[in-house]
Amino acid sequence: MKRWLPHPSMSLFVLVTWLLLNQSLAPGHVLLGALFGIALGLAFARFQPPRLRIRNRRILPGLIARVVGDVIRSNIALFRIILGGRSGKVTSGFVYIPLELTNPYGLAALACIITATPGTIWVSYQSRERLLLIHVFDLVDETVWIRTITERYAVPLKEVFE
Repeated sequence: MKRWLPHPSMSLFVLVTWLLLNQSLAPGHVLLGALFGIALGLAFARFQPPRLRIRNRRILPGLIARVVGDVIRSNIALFRIILGGRSGKVTSGFVYIPLELTNPYGLAALACIITATPGTIWVSYQSRERLLLIHVFDLVDETVWIRTITERYAVPLKEVFE
C-alpha cells in the first residue's frame, strides 16, 4: 500500500481540492482527482531528501562559533572596504572549490554558511564533478579561499553529516 500511496493524506487533499475546484462529485471527477492525488503523491515521494543523520554532534558548537566569528570578521572587512574608499581597487572573481562533501544536508549547511558570510555567495554546485563555484567580492588568492572553505567548513560538515 505504501508503494502505491506513499503520502495518503496528501493524495486525499489533492482529491478533495480537485472536487471542490470542480464543484462536482461526478464519477469522472472523482476518478480524475484520485489519479491526480496518487500521481502527485508518487512524485512527491521521489523528491524527498534522505533522512537526516547527525553523526558527530560534538563538532557543532565549535563550527557554529567559527561561522559566527567569520561572519563578524567578514562584516568588518567589507565595512572597511566600502567606507574606506577602497571599493574601486577591489578585484572580485569566481573560485571553483573541489569538495568531498556529498551529503545534501551538509551541502545545504555549507550554502547557508557561504551565503551568510558577507562578500561571498554560493553560485553553483556540480554534483558529478563535486565542484562548488563561489563568487568572492575581494578575491586576493584563490588557493586561500579553496583551503578556507574546505578546511574550515567542508571537512567539519563532512564529519557531522557523513
